[in-house]
Amino acid sequence: HRTPRRHDMTQVSSLPAPADTLMFQEAQQTADVVAAQYQRNESVIAALAADLRANPPPFVVTCARGSSDHAATYAKYLFETQLGFVTASASPSVGSVYEARQKLRDALYIVISQSGKSPDLLHNARAAAEAGARVVAIVNVEDSPLAGLADTVIPLHAGPERSVAATKSYLSSLAAILQLGAYWKDESTLRDALPLLPDALRQAWAADWSPVTDGLVDAHNLFVLGRGLGLAAAQEAALKFKETCGLHAEAYSSAEVKHGPMALVGPGFPVLCFAQPDETGAGTLALAREFRGRGAQVWVASEEADPTAGPGESLPLVHAPHPACSPLLTIQSYYRAINALALRRGYNPDVPPHLNKVTETV
Repeated sequence: HRTPRRHDMTQVSSLPAPADTLMFQEAQQTADVVAAQYQRNESVIAALAADLRANPPPFVVTCARGSSDHAATYAKYLFETQLGFVTASASPSVGSVYEARQKLRDALYIVISQSGKSPDLLHNARAAAEAGARVVAIVNVEDSPLAGLADTVIPLHAGPERSVAATKSYLSSLAAILQLGAYWKDESTLRDALPLLPDALRQAWAADWSPVTDGLVDAHNLFVLGRGLGLAAAQEAALKFKETCGLHAEAYSSAEVKHGPMALVGPGFPVLCFAQPDETGAGTLALAREFRGRGAQVWVASEEADPTAGPGESLPLVHAPHPACSPLLTIQSYYRAINALALRRGYNPDVPPHLNKVTETV
């Protein structure tokens, strides 16, 4: 019988059932949150998008930390692939610690935060405004200090989130970015996908990813791979493995992992791949086949079943109304699986050790 990693047997027996955790309950709300968010934010998003088309910025900058920074990765790929605007991630310490002034005249500066309270993000938002940037806050707490600094506030409308592990606030951040990108581009293929997203999220929540839960109970390390729009999902998944399961996981682009890290992959080193249903998907599937050839356990989440996968190695990925929606569906299925895995490994995912809900960095 496996010894639990963080709790003695008495403590493990007192852990909640999977459906009773706050993480499960909050992640399950995501579809309804996104549906309400899209309705409530339509006017502010439409006005901002119209002005961005009339007065396009020279470039876009994102500023965030933690899961919100993974949402910023999604923004980079969405804005660059759908709109053609170079999108760079600002390092908060450049402004808050080094106090280096940045040349941001007329840039679109997007700050993403659940709480809107972290001092470094506030410092950078203020500095960006002083440098002549247009500051947009994507934030869950509408009366937060960050919202007070922004030219435009895009509320997440996620409601209270009590589990330390962010779920619905992360996915609602991606949903807000997607709505902004769709309205800014103003083309039917992307905009028509928005009202279909909530139902797709409900289907994703019901998807059976139990094979990866079963397969990682005794794992020590793994890679999580994605590429392009799907990289943000890999980053978020790797963080949640560490945060909720005490499992060391690293996220890589399925292209970048070839530059050294792949030397670790083989028997006893599992890999979780997210095959984004676009031009990057074939390369991710090819890499999964290569790693299986080395004897590694590899799970692949894909809209199409991988013919080279062994029993339980294919994870169903709900068909997305647009490829840009797929990372949200991937993570929604993943959240249900990781909640169950945390409990199987003897962790309560709502209260990770040494972590607080609001992290304030300088």
